[in-house]
Amino acid sequence: MRERERIEHPDAESRQRVSQRSLECSYLTPVLPAHAHRLKLVLVLTAAFMVVEAVGGWVANSLALLADAGHMLSDVMAIGLALFAAWIAQRPATPAKTYGYLRIEILAALVNGTALFVLAGFIVWEAMRRFAAPPAVEPRILVGVGILGLLANVVALRLLHAGHRHSLNVRGAYLHVAGDLLGSVGAMAAGAVILFTGWTVADPLISVLVALLIVWSAGRLVRDSVEILLEATPRHISMREVERQIATIPGVSNVHDLHVWTLTSGVIAMSGHAVVGDPGNNQKVLETVQNRMADLGISHVTMQLEQDDTCAGLTNWVGERGPNRGSGEGPEALVFWAAGRYTGAASGGSEDR
Repeated sequence: MRERERIEHPDAESRQRVSQRSLECSYLTPVLPAHAHRLKLVLVLTAAFMVVEAVGGWVANSLALLADAGHMLSDVMAIGLALFAAWIAQRPATPAKTYGYLRIEILAALVNGTALFVLAGFIVWEAMRRFAAPPAVEPRILVGVGILGLLANVVALRLLHAGHRHSLNVRGAYLHVAGDLLGSVGAMAAGAVILFTGWTVADPLISVLVALLIVWSAGRLVRDSVEILLEATPRHISMREVERQIATIPGVSNVHDLHVWTLTSGVIAMSGHAVVGDPGNNQKVLETVQNRMADLGISHVTMQLEQDDTCAGLTNWVGERGPNRGSGEGPEALVFWAAGRYTGAASGGSEDR
């Protein structure tokens, strides 16, 4: 009796040991140590210059500089969040979280994009106030701090450039810094206009233009993050090509139930069913599928190989015997009816139960 209980109710340690062995071929996050090191350097550089811009904006009474300093504050928080996400994403998969923490970087990117929207809204709101009553601005400080900010942001962009195409998390930080660079250019332009023409409206006007550019970059970041969270097909993957690559493998007679999605930046997964008439070809077909998907940039493949098209069988059976054919029953009846049929098939009962 005790042996039976141990089999039916294994202790936590046994579940952990067995499950962890099952996870040994799980995913590895593409976040590289070099990316984290560069993020740390950018964090220090951004935080230091944020103080310079804040002081300069207060002394010069410039919204362009203060807006850029505020943007840099959001950068400091965003890069700190990106570093945290890069760290926690390295934690291994567990029985409770079989994908580990790979999606943390996508959530961090979504938060960064949302923060950019909020910041742009604040800049526009303050600019509207200054349009109504333009304050005096010290243009020389505006130009000087803008030049220093431009140099600092160029260095930061250079540090992040290598990783922004491979990690959505690094890309979020990259876009933040790019917004800072535009802010510095805008500050220089506003300072030059005020210095030579005395037109102080240039300061809030440039700020609004910078805010619009920030909204554009934030929109792309949020869109990509949401698409990954919704498990949409990656934009560079053609489902028609995925189907064609599998369907043209010798021995495969049918392909169905295909899904392609992004787990996190650089990790694309695919699952599907393929009908293989001769089970002896299963291993060869599976290896060919994996190789062809790797050529398309899909790194993790899960294929169910069948002798018969189980999907078509279910469709025909539902169409022939389903409760919706003239019975007036709703879709929920189909669920319970199908569950009852499966239960009957498993227990050897009648299919009409």
